[in-house]
Amino acid sequence: MAPTDNNLMPSVHENGELQSSAEEVNQYITFTIGEEEYGVDIMAVREIKAWTETTHLPNTPEFMRGVLNLRGLIVPIFDLRCRFGMGLTEATKMHVVVIVQVENRMVGILVDTVSDIISISKNEVQDVPKMDRNIDDEYLSGLVTVTPHGCFVGCRSSL
Repeated sequence: MAPTDNNLMPSVHENGELQSSAEEVNQYITFTIGEEEYGVDIMAVREIKAWTETTHLPNTPEFMRGVLNLRGLIVPIFDLRCRFGMGLTEATKMHVVVIVQVENRMVGILVDTVSDIISISKNEVQDVPKMDRNIDDEYLSGLVTVTPHGCFVGCRSSL
């Protein structure tokens, strides 16, 4: 079979192997914490909901806000601002919880707002530079410039 001219569809090479001329593009749901914009792979997001009070569990770290009963599933809720060392969020009804699947468990991350869905080519993602900063790079997968003055930072699933 001859390769196709359609760049969105993989073509079959003469030896039978699949080829793709399209570069890998992932979609991210972006959200804000303070003045910073972050994103999480859209494939990990299961639900976005308004902030509701959680049930606090004793002897948990400050960044763990408690748990929610999400249709019978108990989901831990992490305060991402606090997890990133920027202080505890004073959550209001305007704050949002993004429910994500991290490996084989569901967790919620408390953020200020959900902004947009953006598509980013894997080639656009740059390594997180080694420097003194508030956010430990174990949580960040890379940096992408999305506006002339701002960067998007992808979050690792190891929150």
